[in-house]
Amino acid sequence: MDGIIAVWKPAGWTSHDVVAKVRRIVRMKRIGHAGTLDPMVTGVLPLCLGRSTRMVEYLQERPKAYEAVIQLGTATDTEDLTGTVLEEQTGIKVTREQVQRVLQTFVGEIDQVPPMFSAVKVDGKRLYELAREGKTVERKSRKVTIHRIDLLNADLDADKPRFAFSVICSKGTYIRTLCVDIGRALGVPAAMAELTRTMSGGITREQCVTLEELEELQAAGRLEEKLLPSDIAIDHLQRVQANASVTEMALRGQKIPYNRMAASFDSSSLVRLYGENDAFIGIFEADDQALALKPVKVFS
Repeated sequence: MDGIIAVWKPAGWTSHDVVAKVRRIVRMKRIGHAGTLDPMVTGVLPLCLGRSTRMVEYLQERPKAYEAVIQLGTATDTEDLTGTVLEEQTGIKVTREQVQRVLQTFVGEIDQVPPMFSAVKVDGKRLYELAREGKTVERKSRKVTIHRIDLLNADLDADKPRFAFSVICSKGTYIRTLCVDIGRALGVPAAMAELTRTMSGGITREQCVTLEELEELQAAGRLEEKLLPSDIAIDHLQRVQANASVTEMALRGQKIPYNRMAASFDSSSLVRLYGENDAFIGIFEADDQALALKPVKVFS
């Protein structure tokens, strides 16, 4: 079985837990997930099955979308409400206009310092391991991109105001840290209260199944109904059609001269190549020096 299954991850499960469960359901070992979600987080978790595990790196590179709830007036060591409270502030007064204005200041490329409770390595050790030892170390900031951020709803009259926002961001963005930084921009401590991933690698919640639904589909022999084609992971790349002779060359992993193709390509860009009957062949790279498409990954 090859393809991608989009699972709606439940709260309280690690991404590894979900992979282990799906391995038991579909009775296969070769499964990889495209982007870890913390246990408290729910949402889209694409799982690549069989040969489609070769698509994981491409899924991980693509933007992700989230809906988050931020609580003002609370700061924790984990940057969400599961952690130890470090600071509390009451009587906070902010307006909807202030919140909207501050949110828009985060659109574009920003610097983020990874949280201590994260899997980033410093001197060969995971930050969360150091954090559990009670240690705090200096972390280098990273560039991430916020493509869009919108206020969804707000309860600003509470003693500790909360509001929800949606965000589309690049890989490597920590939404917990974004919540803390938004609070800092508003002049108050803040922590993430809730988080849902609504899109990952172009795959949305509408394409997801729950673990319970997956078990039912497997029992009924209908699992393939929810199996997404592996090339959905790269549907943002230029699609190129090959004729019969070019298809034969591509399947042998040979370079394909530009003059054998009908389409033109951007310099050093990746394309997805299809043969007759729209069969997905693989990923190729346009090489202007060689004037040829070079095979990167051949699938069929």
